Amino acid sequence: MRVDVVVPVFNRWELTRSCLTLLESQTVAHRAVVVDNGSIDGTPQRVRGEFPNVHVVELGRNNGFPAACNRGVREGTGDVVVLLNNDVECRPDFLEYLIVPLSDNSVGSVAALLLVPGEQHIESFGLAVDPTLAGYPRLRGARREDAQTADPILIGPSGAAGAYRRTAWEEVGGLDEGVFAYGEDVDLALRLRTADWGAAAAGDAVAVHLGSASAVTRSSWQRYQGGFSRGYFLRRYGVLKRASAVRALATEVIAVTGDAFVYSHDLAALRGRLAGWRAAAGRPQRRPPADAIDRRITFVESLRLRRRVYTCM
Repeated sequence: MRVDVVVPVFNRWELTRSCLTLLESQTVAHRAVVVDNGSIDGTPQRVRGEFPNVHVVELGRNNGFPAACNRGVREGTGDVVVLLNNDVECRPDFLEYLIVPLSDNSVGSVAALLLVPGEQHIESFGLAVDPTLAGYPRLRGARREDAQTADPILIGPSGAAGAYRRTAWEEVGGLDEGVFAYGEDVDLALRLRTADWGAAAAGDAVAVHLGSASAVTRSSWQRYQGGFSRGYFLRRYGVLKRASAVRALATEVIAVTGDAFVYSHDLAALRGRLAGWRAAAGRPQRRPPADAIDRRITFVESLRLRRRVYTCM
């Protein structure tokens, strides 16, 4: 299978350089595409100078993660598309193991095993969703040796590092550019499952995710974008019209209240949700795949996961 690796970047040249250096040592042939979202640190020129075999796309301004990834995918023709954040450090056999499950023609996406620095615990092993369609990194915080794919239910890969069959990606239209960042990988995973594409996890495709290396953790901007994404997808999936509506409303009220009065003392998370809700008005509603929702994630557990993963984002 021909492999395209799409690396969306915005500044942080040192991360991009490390990422591309590690890609050079991969055991599988591939074509790397760097999509620059308007960096001001000379990243495009530096990539061309040090990595002449890497295809560079300059967008000129920061169009967001989904737009950058979609553009990068369109620049390639590989049978497999791998999305890779520049803050992910891959082992030499990462791509080799990541594409193995795609030998099954029913599989549309593959999740990698991402570890936190130190490599003793899991950062994510794909994604899971609760009954309100809130997404979480699977097994975050679990010990590395406890990686498995049964519990919680796997819906698809994290956008930080995952493989997609190009035909599956193109069938569902790639990432939703209605959001700037956050939640787009969960949405894509849900749409692929709705289209009857299977999701697999490659436990031998191991990488270290430095995490939040290119964003200011818990900044007002980050919490606004996280809130925007949540409001947008709540409306696109009609969550507040479903049986989980009361639970979803209660969860969001708790998250926004905690952000406003306990953690950040501003209304960025609320403003983002309201803006995202308005942005989704008039757009076709999507149907979530029932078999991909992990109904074992209780209300209390979802609050714990939200606080741990997103800190009330």
